Amino acid sequence: MRNNPLIPYVLIMAFGIGLIFFMSLGGAGSKDEAKEAGESGGEATADIDAEAIVQKSCVGCHGGDLTGGMGPNLTTGLDAAHVKEVVMNGQGAMPAVIKDEAEADAIAEYISGLK
Repeated sequence: MRNNPLIPYVLIMAFGIGLIFFMSLGGAGSKDEAKEAGESGGEATADIDAEAIVQKSCVGCHGGDLTGGMGPNLTTGLDAAHVKEVVMNGQGAMPAVIKDEAEADAIAEYISGLK
């Protein structure tokens, strides 16, 4: 009697598909828990780390010290209202990078205070 050489591969495939299915059920539960935790912690957004956002989003064009690169120098005491407008709507070659008004306010305050 000959053994079919495909049987081990079929069993491994079935086990893998079952494992993926059960792991996705666990992930769906984690997503719901994370969503509930985010809804209860709404006050945490009041403490926006503008410096971290600027370092992540702006240094690529404005340079590591924000004194200019492809983009202009940001350390010249720019007007906060102008910075907010540019960050939210873009200007010239700069695209809009922030859509959240609270983040835009924090970034504008941070950049306008740079010297």
